Amino acid sequence: MGKVKYDCLKCPGYCCSYPNIHLKDSDIERLSKHLGMSEKDFRKKHTKKGFKEEGAAKRPTVLIHQEDEHFGSICWFFDTDKRQCTVYEGRPEICREYPGRKRCGYYEFLKFERDAQEDPDYVAITNNY
Repeated sequence: MGKVKYDCLKCPGYCCSYPNIHLKDSDIERLSKHLGMSEKDFRKKHTKKGFKEEGAAKRPTVLIHQEDEHFGSICWFFDTDKRQCTVYEGRPEICREYPGRKRCGYYEFLKFERDAQEDPDYVAITNNY
Protein backbone atom coordinates (compact mmCIF):
# COMPACT_ATOMS: atom_id res chain seq x y z
CA MET A 1 0.00 0.00 0.00
CA GLY A 2 1.27 3.51 -0.81
CA LYS A 3 1.39 6.54 1.41
CA VAL A 4 -1.66 7.00 3.64
CA LYS A 5 -3.63 10.09 2.65
CA TYR A 6 -5.63 10.70 5.84
CA ASP A 7 -4.99 11.38 9.51
CA CYS A 8 -7.14 9.39 11.94
CA LEU A 9 -6.15 11.75 14.77
CA LYS A 10 -8.16 14.49 13.05
CA CYS A 11 -11.28 12.31 12.63
CA PRO A 12 -14.12 12.07 15.18
CA GLY A 13 -14.11 8.26 14.93
CA TYR A 14 -16.55 7.50 12.14
CA CYS A 15 -15.35 3.93 11.57
CA CYS A 16 -15.74 3.27 15.32
CA SER A 17 -19.47 3.94 14.93
CA TYR A 18 -20.05 0.97 12.61
CA PRO A 19 -22.68 -1.24 14.31
CA ASN A 20 -20.88 -4.52 13.56
CA ILE A 21 -17.23 -4.24 14.64
CA HIS A 22 -16.39 -7.91 14.07
CA LEU A 23 -14.21 -9.86 16.46
CA LYS A 24 -12.22 -12.97 15.65
CA ASP A 25 -11.11 -15.33 18.42
CA SER A 26 -7.59 -13.88 18.04
CA ASP A 27 -9.00 -10.37 18.61
CA ILE A 28 -10.72 -11.49 21.80
CA GLU A 29 -7.52 -13.16 22.97
CA ARG A 30 -5.46 -10.01 22.26
CA LEU A 31 -7.99 -7.57 23.77
CA SER A 32 -8.57 -9.62 26.92
CA LYS A 33 -4.81 -9.89 27.44
CA HIS A 34 -4.44 -6.14 26.79
CA LEU A 35 -7.11 -5.44 29.44
CA GLY A 36 -5.79 -8.03 31.89
CA MET A 37 -8.95 -10.11 32.00
CA SER A 38 -10.00 -13.62 30.98
CA GLU A 39 -11.41 -14.23 27.52
CA LYS A 40 -14.62 -15.49 29.12
CA ASP A 41 -15.04 -12.29 31.14
CA PHE A 42 -14.16 -10.16 28.11
CA ARG A 43 -16.83 -11.89 26.00
CA LYS A 44 -19.43 -11.43 28.73
CA LYS A 45 -18.64 -7.76 29.43
CA HIS A 46 -17.67 -6.35 26.00
CA THR A 47 -19.28 -8.40 23.22
CA LYS A 48 -22.64 -9.34 21.81
CA LYS A 49 -24.01 -11.04 18.72
CA GLY A 50 -24.26 -8.58 15.84
CA PHE A 51 -26.90 -8.57 13.14
CA LYS A 52 -26.63 -11.20 10.42
CA GLU A 53 -25.14 -9.69 7.31
CA GLU A 54 -26.04 -10.68 3.77
CA GLY A 55 -24.23 -13.84 2.72
CA ALA A 56 -23.04 -14.64 6.26
CA ALA A 57 -23.68 -18.08 7.71
CA LYS A 58 -24.19 -16.77 11.24
CA ARG A 59 -24.37 -13.61 13.34
CA PRO A 60 -20.87 -12.31 14.11
CA THR A 61 -19.47 -11.58 17.55
CA VAL A 62 -19.09 -7.80 17.78
CA LEU A 63 -18.01 -5.15 20.28
CA ILE A 64 -20.76 -3.47 22.31
CA HIS A 65 -21.46 0.24 21.88
CA GLN A 66 -22.05 3.31 24.04
CA GLU A 67 -24.01 6.47 23.28
CA ASP A 68 -22.31 9.12 21.15
CA GLU A 69 -23.36 12.70 20.43
CA HIS A 70 -22.19 12.62 16.81
CA PHE A 71 -23.07 9.15 15.57
CA GLY A 72 -25.76 7.93 17.97
CA SER A 73 -23.59 5.07 19.18
CA ILE A 74 -19.92 4.19 19.02
CA CYS A 75 -17.55 1.43 20.15
CA TRP A 76 -17.43 0.90 23.91
CA PHE A 77 -13.65 1.41 23.83
CA PHE A 78 -13.83 4.82 22.17
CA ASP A 79 -13.15 7.80 24.43
CA THR A 80 -15.95 10.19 23.43
CA ASP A 81 -14.22 13.22 24.97
CA LYS A 82 -10.77 12.74 23.44
CA ARG A 83 -12.26 11.11 20.28
CA GLN A 84 -9.77 8.25 20.23
CA CYS A 85 -9.47 4.53 20.85
CA THR A 86 -8.66 3.49 24.42
CA VAL A 87 -7.40 0.01 23.41
CA TYR A 88 -5.44 1.05 20.32
CA GLU A 89 -2.53 -1.36 20.94
CA GLY A 90 -4.95 -4.28 21.37
CA ARG A 91 -7.57 -3.20 18.79
CA PRO A 92 -9.29 -5.81 16.57
CA GLU A 93 -7.90 -6.82 13.20
CA ILE A 94 -10.81 -5.15 11.38
CA CYS A 95 -9.78 -1.83 12.97
CA ARG A 96 -6.11 -2.39 12.12
CA GLU A 97 -6.97 -2.92 8.45
CA TYR A 98 -9.48 -0.07 8.05
CA PRO A 99 -10.08 1.38 5.50
CA GLY A 100 -8.09 -1.14 3.46
CA ARG A 101 -6.99 1.42 0.88
CA LYS A 102 -4.92 4.60 0.59
CA ARG A 103 -7.87 6.93 1.20
CA CYS A 104 -10.68 7.04 3.74
CA GLY A 105 -13.95 8.25 2.19
CA TYR A 106 -15.25 9.66 5.47
CA TYR A 107 -12.02 11.58 6.10
CA GLU A 108 -12.25 13.16 2.63
CA PHE A 109 -15.92 14.06 3.28
CA LEU A 110 -14.97 15.51 6.68
CA LYS A 111 -12.15 17.63 5.19
CA PHE A 112 -14.55 18.94 2.52
CA GLU A 113 -17.23 19.84 5.11
CA ARG A 114 -14.72 21.50 7.44
CA ASP A 115 -13.40 23.61 4.54
CA ALA A 116 -16.95 24.48 3.41
CA GLN A 117 -17.99 25.45 6.96
CA GLU A 118 -14.67 27.23 7.56
CA ASP A 119 -14.50 25.37 10.87
CA PRO A 120 -11.56 22.97 11.51
CA ASP A 121 -13.52 21.16 14.25
CA TYR A 122 -16.87 20.75 12.43
CA VAL A 123 -18.42 17.27 12.60
CA ALA A 124 -21.25 16.41 10.25
CA ILE A 125 -23.97 14.62 12.22
CA THR A 126 -24.62 11.29 10.52
CA ASN A 127 -27.19 9.70 12.82
CA ASN A 128 -30.92 9.98 12.30
CA TYR A 129 -32.21 11.37 15.61
